Amino acid sequence: MENALKGSCIIGQSGGPTSVINSSAYGVIRTALDNENITRVFGAAHGIKGVLNDQLYDMGEEDAKELELLMNTPSSELGSCRYKMADPDSDDTDYQRILEIFKKYNVRYFFYNGGNDSMDTCDKISRFMDKSGWECRVMGVPKTIDNDLYNTDHCPGFASAAKYIATSCAEIYKDARVYDTGMVCIVEIMGRHAGWLTAASALAGTIGCGPDLIYLPETDFDMDRFVADVERVYKERGNCLVAVSEGVHYADGRFVSEAKTSATDGFGHAQLGGLASLLAAVIKDRLNVKVRGIELSLLQRCAAHAASAVDVNEAFMAGKIAVESAVAGETGKMVAFKRAGCGEYKCEYVLVPLTSVANYEKKVPAEWITPDGTGVTQDFIDYALPLIQGSVDRPTENGMPRYARLKKVLAK
Repeated sequence: MENALKGSCIIGQSGGPTSVINSSAYGVIRTALDNENITRVFGAAHGIKGVLNDQLYDMGEEDAKELELLMNTPSSELGSCRYKMADPDSDDTDYQRILEIFKKYNVRYFFYNGGNDSMDTCDKISRFMDKSGWECRVMGVPKTIDNDLYNTDHCPGFASAAKYIATSCAEIYKDARVYDTGMVCIVEIMGRHAGWLTAASALAGTIGCGPDLIYLPETDFDMDRFVADVERVYKERGNCLVAVSEGVHYADGRFVSEAKTSATDGFGHAQLGGLASLLAAVIKDRLNVKVRGIELSLLQRCAAHAASAVDVNEAFMAGKIAVESAVAGETGKMVAFKRAGCGEYKCEYVLVPLTSVANYEKKVPAEWITPDGTGVTQDFIDYALPLIQGSVDRPTENGMPRYARLKKVLAK
């Protein structure tokens, strides 16, 4: 494959949004618009569905200032999707359609911004294009608040969500201790199988306002032990703040939240929720104390006002490096983060094969969880704390954040 390859590019966003996913999109779009080898830049409306439906936005029609405001804009501005593509060896219908669209617009570069399932989609498209003989360089741009992408130290989106969670837990801690009567607060945090986000609540402890108990899905949950833990802390301190992952499960694998497997997303993952209310009801019934269940829900992934400067900048760089690497001849890779050396935090960007990322899941290391399963160790704090540093000077309008207002002109 020759390095010099001229043609159009498509950037798509997929899966659950984050507060910095648009920073990655801007990294791709700005870098691509400025590259002489990329003739046109398209944004796919609602991820891969936009390609299949021939709904592509011409990003060259956008005002440069509005594009720059993507760095200040939460959620997925191009629109997202959860669409599972079949293996091309068993059903290539979607892939033939994608190839048709790629040929129509002379697409030679494809960038997909998402998490585990999105990297799977990216890998399948890369393999199909290679097999079909259509020269197109495919790159994955990582994104997930869950921080469960394999083969990367961390993932854009996690740090800002972690900062929001830690800050919120600290604020709840302060609020719950206003009165001279005790209270149990149970905070439900996102995380189906990996507890990175819930573990991040421990960062509030660095300012003396952390949870008393933390439960992750990496360890089996026991309801009787949970009640005993809460009762012990409540008796000792007069209050108890609990952080719990939505995906905690019993030893037999059943989710404590009792989510029905029929309620799933497009990839068959159970839709969880309601755990905080369930646990609050149990504590109220068994201990007869004042209790409040709090579900942070979507606030965790859309709180751009609390974004980490480290996260915003690294998200942009992930998109930028994806484009630069593709133009240089790389394909079938994802931009990954590597923590460099010891001492002061420094991040290096490396490329890893999509096949080493797709359908794998990175969990919180067992040695970072306390032996009793109710907290995390200093190793986790040392890992996460550098990622939440810095805040962003955000443009405002009438006292409110100024988000990008894209024209979204459909390509012809």
